[in-house]
Amino acid sequence: MNLTTEKPRSAKDKLAGLVSLKRVIDKAKAHNEGQLGEYDYDCPHDKPLFEFLGTNGDEFARKVEELVTDEAIANWVQTQFLSKKSREEIEKFNDARMHWHSEPGTPSAQYFENLREQVAPGRKDIVTWFDLLDLDEGRPVPTPTSLN
Repeated sequence: MNLTTEKPRSAKDKLAGLVSLKRVIDKAKAHNEGQLGEYDYDCPHDKPLFEFLGTNGDEFARKVEELVTDEAIANWVQTQFLSKKSREEIEKFNDARMHWHSEPGTPSAQYFENLREQVAPGRKDIVTWFDLLDLDEGRPVPTPTSLN
Protein backbone atom coordinates (compact mmCIF):
# COMPACT_ATOMS: atom_id res chain seq x y z
CA MET A 1 0.00 0.00 0.00
CA ASN A 2 1.30 3.40 -0.92
CA LEU A 3 0.22 6.00 1.62
CA THR A 4 2.03 8.71 -0.32
CA THR A 5 -0.83 8.52 -2.85
CA GLU A 6 -3.66 6.74 -0.97
CA LYS A 7 -5.37 7.12 2.38
CA PRO A 8 -5.66 4.27 4.88
CA ARG A 9 -9.11 3.00 5.69
CA SER A 10 -11.11 4.66 8.45
CA ALA A 11 -10.29 3.69 12.00
CA LYS A 12 -14.05 3.24 12.46
CA ASP A 13 -14.19 0.37 9.95
CA LYS A 14 -14.20 -2.97 11.73
CA LEU A 15 -12.45 -6.21 10.85
CA ALA A 16 -12.71 -9.26 13.12
CA GLY A 17 -15.02 -7.10 15.23
CA LEU A 18 -12.30 -4.52 16.00
CA VAL A 19 -12.07 -0.86 15.15
CA SER A 20 -8.64 0.33 13.97
CA LEU A 21 -7.61 -3.08 12.61
CA LYS A 22 -8.19 -2.26 8.92
CA ARG A 23 -6.36 1.08 9.25
CA VAL A 24 -3.41 -0.47 11.08
CA ILE A 25 -3.17 -3.19 8.41
CA ASP A 26 -2.97 -0.49 5.74
CA LYS A 27 -0.29 1.34 7.67
CA ALA A 28 1.66 -1.87 8.30
CA LYS A 29 1.60 -2.65 4.56
CA ALA A 30 2.86 0.84 3.75
CA HIS A 31 5.50 0.54 6.48
CA ASN A 32 6.68 -2.76 5.01
CA GLU A 33 6.90 -1.20 1.55
CA GLY A 34 8.58 2.01 2.75
CA GLN A 35 5.62 4.08 1.53
CA LEU A 36 4.15 5.60 4.69
CA GLY A 37 4.32 9.18 3.42
CA GLU A 38 3.03 11.51 6.15
CA TYR A 39 1.72 8.62 8.24
CA ASP A 40 3.38 6.97 11.22
CA TYR A 41 3.27 3.29 12.03
CA ASP A 42 3.42 1.91 15.58
CA CYS A 43 2.24 5.31 16.79
CA PRO A 44 -0.21 6.37 19.54
CA HIS A 45 -3.11 5.27 17.31
CA ASP A 46 -1.67 1.79 16.67
CA LYS A 47 -0.20 0.95 20.07
CA PRO A 48 -3.54 0.50 21.90
CA LEU A 49 -4.57 -2.11 19.32
CA PHE A 50 -1.25 -3.94 19.70
CA GLU A 51 -1.53 -3.79 23.48
CA PHE A 52 -5.11 -5.07 23.43
CA LEU A 53 -4.13 -7.94 21.16
CA GLY A 54 -0.92 -8.74 23.02
CA THR A 55 1.46 -8.11 20.13
CA ASN A 56 3.73 -5.31 18.96
CA GLY A 57 4.34 -3.29 15.82
CA ASP A 58 7.21 -5.44 14.57
CA GLU A 59 5.35 -8.74 14.94
CA PHE A 60 2.19 -7.29 13.45
CA ALA A 61 4.02 -5.88 10.42
CA ARG A 62 5.74 -9.25 9.83
CA LYS A 63 2.42 -11.09 9.96
CA VAL A 64 0.77 -8.59 7.62
CA GLU A 65 3.58 -9.12 5.14
CA GLU A 66 3.30 -12.90 5.49
CA LEU A 67 -0.50 -13.20 5.42
CA VAL A 68 -1.28 -10.38 2.93
CA THR A 69 -5.11 -10.49 2.82
CA ASP A 70 -7.59 -9.04 5.29
CA GLU A 71 -9.21 -12.46 5.59
CA ALA A 72 -5.96 -14.20 6.54
CA ILE A 73 -4.93 -11.42 8.92
CA ALA A 74 -8.38 -11.42 10.56
CA ASN A 75 -8.16 -15.19 10.99
CA TRP A 76 -4.74 -14.84 12.65
CA VAL A 77 -6.02 -12.07 14.94
CA GLN A 78 -9.12 -14.08 15.84
CA THR A 79 -7.29 -17.35 16.45
CA GLN A 80 -4.18 -15.98 18.13
CA PHE A 81 -5.64 -13.14 20.20
CA LEU A 82 -9.40 -12.60 20.18
CA SER A 83 -10.21 -16.18 21.09
CA LYS A 84 -8.83 -15.27 24.53
CA LYS A 85 -11.04 -12.16 24.86
CA SER A 86 -14.65 -11.89 25.93
CA ARG A 87 -17.25 -10.07 23.88
CA GLU A 88 -17.38 -7.49 26.68
CA GLU A 89 -13.62 -6.88 26.49
CA ILE A 90 -13.84 -6.36 22.74
CA GLU A 91 -16.81 -3.98 23.09
CA LYS A 92 -15.01 -2.04 25.84
CA PHE A 93 -11.91 -1.71 23.63
CA ASN A 94 -13.98 -0.53 20.66
CA ASP A 95 -15.92 1.96 22.76
CA ALA A 96 -12.75 3.41 24.29
CA ARG A 97 -11.13 3.75 20.88
CA MET A 98 -14.22 5.35 19.32
CA HIS A 99 -14.15 7.96 22.10
CA TRP A 100 -10.37 8.50 22.03
CA HIS A 101 -9.56 12.15 22.58
CA SER A 102 -6.75 14.31 23.88
CA GLU A 103 -6.65 15.33 27.51
CA PRO A 104 -7.45 19.05 27.85
CA GLY A 105 -4.45 21.28 28.41
CA THR A 106 -1.93 18.87 26.88
CA PRO A 107 0.23 19.47 23.80
CA SER A 108 -1.81 16.74 22.11
CA ALA A 109 -5.02 18.68 22.77
CA GLN A 110 -3.50 21.83 21.29
CA TYR A 111 -2.36 19.89 18.22
CA PHE A 112 -5.87 18.40 17.89
CA GLU A 113 -7.53 21.83 18.11
CA ASN A 114 -5.14 23.35 15.56
CA LEU A 115 -5.66 20.48 13.13
CA ARG A 116 -9.43 20.61 13.63
CA GLU A 117 -9.44 24.32 12.76
CA GLN A 118 -7.47 23.61 9.57
CA VAL A 119 -9.56 20.62 8.50
CA ALA A 120 -13.00 21.61 9.76
CA PRO A 121 -13.18 25.26 10.79
CA GLY A 122 -15.94 25.83 13.31
CA ARG A 123 -16.67 22.12 13.86
CA LYS A 124 -16.42 22.17 17.66
CA ASP A 125 -18.57 19.00 17.61
CA ILE A 126 -15.49 17.10 16.39
CA VAL A 127 -13.98 15.88 19.66
CA THR A 128 -12.54 12.43 18.86
CA TRP A 129 -9.44 11.51 16.93
CA PHE A 130 -11.39 9.04 14.76
CA ASP A 131 -13.74 11.81 13.56
CA LEU A 132 -10.84 14.18 12.95
CA LEU A 133 -8.90 11.55 11.02
CA ASP A 134 -11.95 10.86 8.85
CA LEU A 135 -12.42 14.56 8.09
CA ASP A 136 -8.72 15.05 7.41
CA GLU A 137 -8.79 12.18 4.92
CA GLY A 138 -11.93 13.39 3.14
CA ARG A 139 -14.51 11.11 4.71
CA PRO A 140 -17.75 12.75 5.85
CA VAL A 141 -18.57 13.10 9.53
CA PRO A 142 -22.19 14.13 10.10
CA THR A 143 -22.92 17.21 12.12
CA PRO A 144 -25.09 16.67 15.20
CA THR A 145 -28.10 18.30 13.50
CA SER A 146 -27.83 15.94 10.52
CA LEU A 147 -27.93 12.94 12.86
CA ASN A 148 -31.60 13.57 13.74
